[in-house]
Amino acid sequence: MVGAGPNGLVAANLLIDRGWSVLLLEAQPEVGGAVASSGEVHDGFVHDTFSAFYPLAAASPTIRGLGLERHGLRWSHAPAVLGHPTPDGAWALMHRDREITARLADEAHPGDGEAWLELCRQWDTVGDQLVQAILAPFPPVRAGLGLLARLPRAGGLGLVQDLLTPALQLGQSRFGGPAPRLLIAGNAGHADIPLEAPGSGLLGLLLALLGQTVGFPVPVGGAGQLSGAMARRFVALGGELRCDAEVTAIDVEGGRASGVRVGAERFHARRAVVADVAAPHLFGRLLAPEHVPRTVARGMRRFAMDAATVKVDWALDGPVPWASTPAYAPGTVHVADSVEQMAEAWGQVTRGEVPAAPFMLAGQMTTSDPTRSPAGTESLWAYTHVPQHSRRDAGEDGPTGGVKGTWDHDDLERFGDRMQARFEQLAPGFGSRVLSRRVLGPKELEARNANLIGGAVGGGTQQLHQQLIFRPVPGRGRAETGVPGLYLGSASAHPGGGVHGAAGSNAARAALFHARLPWRR
Repeated sequence: MVGAGPNGLVAANLLIDRGWSVLLLEAQPEVGGAVASSGEVHDGFVHDTFSAFYPLAAASPTIRGLGLERHGLRWSHAPAVLGHPTPDGAWALMHRDREITARLADEAHPGDGEAWLELCRQWDTVGDQLVQAILAPFPPVRAGLGLLARLPRAGGLGLVQDLLTPALQLGQSRFGGPAPRLLIAGNAGHADIPLEAPGSGLLGLLLALLGQTVGFPVPVGGAGQLSGAMARRFVALGGELRCDAEVTAIDVEGGRASGVRVGAERFHARRAVVADVAAPHLFGRLLAPEHVPRTVARGMRRFAMDAATVKVDWALDGPVPWASTPAYAPGTVHVADSVEQMAEAWGQVTRGEVPAAPFMLAGQMTTSDPTRSPAGTESLWAYTHVPQHSRRDAGEDGPTGGVKGTWDHDDLERFGDRMQARFEQLAPGFGSRVLSRRVLGPKELEARNANLIGGAVGGGTQQLHQQLIFRPVPGRGRAETGVPGLYLGSASAHPGGGVHGAAGSNAARAALFHARLPWRR
């Protein structure tokens, strides 16, 4: 097993559950990949280095089935799932109690509360089958049939049309006021799909309605506790785990994956090699060119990474001084003046421009889990997307100065100031509460996790042209790589990014299936 990110940890656990002997090799000093945390920002504070909230993990049948609570995992929730403050002092809020969410929406615009509850009722009918269909290997035959059977009771083709509608239009068609539109569009902004593009509505609804069913939970003590629980389970069942063990090559003998190399050391694989690594690394570095199937090599020339990322962590000596106090304190916060500004920022990134007013996803982590920092303080982060290759800075005339797009130290500090200024507008006096600040750019993120190529956190764009049967290359859509005995189990494989373990689960299932075939042994 190459790579101990969440997908690698899931695959390793599933294989050892079936009696396989599993060696899990991780290049970094600790397991977790993009599910990690540390105390390096400020003494007494825990900050999640990459991802932080885990609705997909809470909804994933695979991760739930691991029983990680028996291995030390505990979940915590903020009073509200999600909040979106606007310059006029209003808040769009999602509470775990859908009735409260609906009441707040209705107070802002009569009729929106009932529209929200109708959306929730539709989800109650088909949501679990939809989640299983999204996470299952493609095509999702069993879950797909279950979804089709329930679809007539959930709105039929009208719901299908909603799922295919871009988030920008979906909010306008369903709601009269801005609050639910902000919640759906903001959730769609967690991936790199433009809000005007098909697929954004599906993602926006998926995350919003997971927020109404499982919430946006966080592991008590930091994101690393989720990875740690999976690693502890694996080792307790007899698995072998080695960190600081970077795989440098995958061997192929007789047309079949036969093992891996860590420097000069070779490890033989009797049954399979599962790679929780980005597709460009697997097919462009770990496999020798002569072993990459021609169709895969051709398809990988068109493989596109998702946008890059800049993330800022703050240690605050008090809570965020919001200009207006929300009715319920949210864990996740989205920062954009409006849905239109959110779309404008995405448009700038798509055009290769550093956004002038970046759309930010933020986390009030002490609000979500009081163990993250001393009482009365706040462990806060925010991240935003920037171009993989910047052509210009759309905000070069702003008060924080121009950004070159090289993402060196000066660039990061200037852009960090731009992000902090967005908080200052919504929370006057924010800067005076900062004890420490850390800015991680594309280079720093990739150095801490090689799968985050250019600071991309999704394993490759999640736009429709690189999803389903087109992920990672046309004609795939599954864990099989075209090299017998080698399986891709990372976010570069279907169904893509997110901490749900589906890519790892699908790879493990494929390896188990092929191992049962007599001509594969």
